[in-house]
Amino acid sequence: MNRAAEILFWASAAALLYAYAGYPVLVWAVARLRPRPVRRGPCEPTVTVLITAYNEERDLAAKLENTLALDYDPAKLDVLVASDCSADRTDEIVRSFAARGVRLHRQPVRQGKTAAQNAAVELARGEVVLFSDATTLYQRDVLRALAPNFADPSVGCVAGHLVYVDPAQTGTGAGARSYWGYETFLRRQESLACSLIGAPGALYAVRRAAYVPLYHEACSDFIIATKMVEQGLRAVYEPRAVCTEETNRRPGRELRMRVRIIAQTLTDLWRHRAMLNPLRAGFYAVELVSHKVMRYLVPLFLICLLAASAALAPGSRLYAALLAGQLLFYAAALAGWLLLRAGVRARLLALPAYFVLANVACVLAFYEFVRGERYASWEPAREPAKSGS
Repeated sequence: MNRAAEILFWASAAALLYAYAGYPVLVWAVARLRPRPVRRGPCEPTVTVLITAYNEERDLAAKLENTLALDYDPAKLDVLVASDCSADRTDEIVRSFAARGVRLHRQPVRQGKTAAQNAAVELARGEVVLFSDATTLYQRDVLRALAPNFADPSVGCVAGHLVYVDPAQTGTGAGARSYWGYETFLRRQESLACSLIGAPGALYAVRRAAYVPLYHEACSDFIIATKMVEQGLRAVYEPRAVCTEETNRRPGRELRMRVRIIAQTLTDLWRHRAMLNPLRAGFYAVELVSHKVMRYLVPLFLICLLAASAALAPGSRLYAALLAGQLLFYAAALAGWLLLRAGVRARLLALPAYFVLANVACVLAFYEFVRGERYASWEPAREPAKSGS
């Protein structure tokens, strides 16, 4: 029994090490030894900026002003808002910008973000469609940074650089920003080695001709990369195309958002499981398995580590120390979570708290996926307006 527990412990430790450190080293090495740089060149296609919205009256006017101020030929810029049956002033705000060329598409029936995108793409006038959220603000040169990538015929999708800001300096925001910094490193390497496996929903552009209508429960900004690879194209990262978005301040909101996104991604992975086969998808399959499947299995590895070390601790100082270290880490995460919920800033505890939050979200999302829960319609996880915060 001790031998089996030791094997379980070290196998789980090795899997964790690969998920968080081994894969980043692998993709970094491939990006250096066999890079696939983008052949950027002069390119100024017509662009439709597609903003999908549901009850976004708080932020939409500022978003539209930001979009209309982009440094791009106005004759080549089309702004389209897809309202998923908004029940507030969202549609009224869009209509107030009609004289400045902003168009509104209102869904006849609320079917969710992806369905709204599908319908709006049919109305897009641009050769390239730039997908955006209503809360995301772009730097003025974002289109000039994105466009030259489409001079490369192998590029079907270009993702920009999302910068999370946390004006309130909350622990949840600090954890989210640390996590996103790690993810951004992986995106840089994946883009150079093969293809991105997903894009930030706040800022990614797709060739209109390469867009494939997606099933309504899809996590569109994740599966869009796979849809490009299936067509022999790829998704790439453009760090000079920058946008900003506020983080969630509350751990409960962050948890709900992550559960929804992970549950959608699990559905996407299952429906496209053939792309997990390296014989079919090459190194892209390695990216999918390493970045997504292994990451979503981390809670299982953590449980196995804890159980194995608990079984071995009575007869070994080494495993007793390892068990104590794990328990101390989880205690710190719990303390961080409780402080965050109480509105107390606890930056030192933010990272363990966010790590556990992310893995609890994986467990809850897997449960939702197994029982058949699908997220087509969405409720944006927005912070309340300042006057009510």
